[in-house]
Formats: sequence, C-alpha cells, structure tokens
Amino acid sequence: MPYSRTSIRTSSRRALADVAHRPFWTDRPDRPQPTPALVGDASADLVVVGGGFTGLWTALLAKAEDPGLDVLLLEGDRIAEGASGRNGGFMAASLTHGFGNGLARWPDELAELIRQGRANLEAIEAEITSRGMDVDLLRAGELDVATEPHQLAELAELVQRAAEFGESLELLDEGATRAMVDSPLYRGAVLDRTGVALVDPAKLAWELARVVRGLGVRVHENSPVRGLAAARPGVRVETEHGSVRAGHVALGTSAHPNLLRRVRPYIVPVYDYALVSEPLTPAQWEDVGWAFRGGVSDTSNQFHYARPTADGRILWGGYEAIYHFGNRMQPGLNRDDHTYAVLAEHFFTTFPQLAGLRFTHAWGGAIDTCSRFSAFWGTALADRVAFSVGYTGLGVAASRFGAQVMLDLLAGRQTERTALRMVGTKPLPFPPEPVRSPVIALTRWSLDRADRAQGRRNAWLRTLDRLGLGFDS
Repeated sequence: MPYSRTSIRTSSRRALADVAHRPFWTDRPDRPQPTPALVGDASADLVVVGGGFTGLWTALLAKAEDPGLDVLLLEGDRIAEGASGRNGGFMAASLTHGFGNGLARWPDELAELIRQGRANLEAIEAEITSRGMDVDLLRAGELDVATEPHQLAELAELVQRAAEFGESLELLDEGATRAMVDSPLYRGAVLDRTGVALVDPAKLAWELARVVRGLGVRVHENSPVRGLAAARPGVRVETEHGSVRAGHVALGTSAHPNLLRRVRPYIVPVYDYALVSEPLTPAQWEDVGWAFRGGVSDTSNQFHYARPTADGRILWGGYEAIYHFGNRMQPGLNRDDHTYAVLAEHFFTTFPQLAGLRFTHAWGGAIDTCSRFSAFWGTALADRVAFSVGYTGLGVAASRFGAQVMLDLLAGRQTERTALRMVGTKPLPFPPEPVRSPVIALTRWSLDRADRAQGRRNAWLRTLDRLGLGFDS
C-alpha cells in the first residue's frame, strides 16, 4: 500500500492531538515523594552535588566502599526530574560514545576501554539484581540500522574493525534486518546482542535513591547549590537555604552550569526530544515485528533512536539536537512543538504500517555535550572537589564508571581507570559567544547536508575532523 506525504502528515497531526507534555517515565501516580530540602548548616565527609545517575552512583559506591563514610547528596530539583528521567533508557557498555568514536580518539587503549566498559555494564546488572531493584531491565541488545546505501559499507567496516578488538557484532542484510524490525527504510544493520541493555531510567534513578538512603546517605531534594568555597580543611557548599561543610565534594551536575567556572567552556547544553506512543495492539506488534524487543538507532549524523517500553509502547526520539544562544536553559525549552511534528512525521515514514497510532507523551531535556562526545574529569580546590561531565547522551551506564573515577581522584588513588589517557585528558573547549552559536548552527547544517549527500562531509566538517572534534552524531 503506498503512503503519500500528505497521509503521513495527517497521521502525524492526529497522533499528536492529545499528547501530554511531560516525560513518560515520570508520569505515574506512584512516583516517590521528594525528600526534605536542606535547611540550616550541616557537615559531611562527602557531599555529592546532583541527584542524577552520576551523583547516585557516586553515593552508592562511596558507601559500599566505606560504610562508615558520612555522605550527603544534594539535588536541585527532584530525583529523575532532569536528564536521568528524560532519556531513552539505553544502557550501553561503551564508555566512548560508540566504537567509532573510541577508535578515532583512543586507538591505543580502546581494547582496555572496551573491557572496562563491559565490566561496568556487568557490575550494574549485578547491582540491580543483588539489591532487588525494580527497573524493567532487559539485556536485549541494539540494532544499528542503515537507511541509505552508503551506510552499508560503513557498517561492514565497523563489524570488521570491531572484531579486531574482540567485539562480536553481527552484520545483517535487508531481509534479516526487517525480520527483526520491519521498516521500508531499513536496508541493513549491525546487531550488538550483549553490549546494550534497556531500562526504565526514572525507575533506575528512584531505585538508586532508595538504595543509597538505605545505606545511610542523607538525600535532600529541592536543594540547589549556589556555590563552593575553600573552608580549611575542606569545602563549604552553599545551598539556597543552608550550607554544608564537607571533606570532599563530587559534582555530577550534567548540563547545568558547572559550579567550577573553569569547566563551563567545555560543555554546551543541547536539547533532545522524544515521543512515546500508546500501547500497540497485538496486530500492530505483528505488523512491525520487533520480536527481539531491543533498542534501534539509525546511523545517520542526525539519527533517531527507538525502543519498546515494558508496557508495549514505542519510544521514538532524537534527530534534532537544539542549542540556544548563551547556553540558555529554562523549563520552557523542554517543549518544542515543531520538533514533535518533525519526529512524528519521521516515525510514520519509518513505520507507515502504524498509521493511526497515537502519541501519549512528548518531552525534551538538556544533554551535557562536549566536543569529544564522552565524559571527562578533573579536580579543584586542592583536589577536594572532583567533577564528571560531558556524557553527550550516553551516560546511563557510563555514569557509574564516571562516579568511580571521581572517587579515585578524590582519594588520590592510582587505578586502572585513572591510568587511562581518556581519563587524564580533556576535550577541546567550545568558543565563547557570540561565536559559539553560529559555529554550532553551521555544524548542524553541515551534518544535515551530509546526510542528504550520501555521507559526503563538506569543508567545514573536514576541518573539524582535522582539529580532532570529529562531529558525526
């Protein structure tokens, strides 16, 4: 049956007619009530700033290592309100934002990065199991699909190069790909059966918070931190209605303006958006396939990601990453009706057999992007403060590794993690405004143009490649 552009647009408008503008993951009546805000003065051995995945893993690992350590966690809003409750729930073993990015930047230590990334994912799964966390964990893998002919050769090369580093990826032709997830756009794919798990990200954040409170961590939500200052022999952490004298501080503040000014030039917040459908009927699931129930991502520069939810819906997101002049962040930017319309049209172009499906939720959120696409670390105030930022959308699992590195740095430990060149180096900073905004806009335009020109990168993208920025996602 042919599907015209007009019919796709009609399906898209109808699908968004009654959408709720809030994250699907946190829109539930059993959401935990927030813990009290910090009021007055307090003290702690370790203060964790940020109640997202990085901060929660830092608190958990610190208490697991030393049960007697006094740990206090400060979250500026509510647990899972930020990026940890707004992402797609892809929990990837990669610490380097994918094999290709790791190969381009750290080829000499990529095998070790892969090993540590796999061990990190296994440790997360073991933690979830041993502590009885209800997070809808599914170790189903991910399908990276080609939607253009030129991408097939790139996928074949990926499988070959990954095998040299012990990665077991499967190259699928069009028939095998569409047997797993049926779309007329899918021409082939690479299947990673073990390197990606799916999870309900809000449940993971809430369960981590439950566990750390059970370990004795004091958690204060609605307690934004306003500043840090040296206060011998430690650090003074100033909040809206109180303060904490801390021996050490770990910062996991994601895309929010970093409390250390020196870190801010390395991070830009870009907004990513997603839709979630109503539950599919058995007939609709039969039409689309997806029996393996894993995640799907296409291999364009401006890519889409998709996954089933535990209750039989489809999450669909990505494509546009939007930057606002001056690193602007505000609640109103979490909604973008134009982007929702684009995403809906792309959804029905990808899955025309699902015409008539409705979307129930639409939302967005800021991602902490850096120029190398993967996390980086550092310390300040006589090594009493550590930070971990820059995950660029792949931090659900890598945040645990990032937390371990912060704890290593604060303790002054030499470990297999701190020995990595990836850990010991930083990305190139972004230029300041007013240059930053047009540079990012030019890069986005160039990436879109490359997608429309069989992957050919223009002079601007080739210049970024030579500078080691390598924008490709």
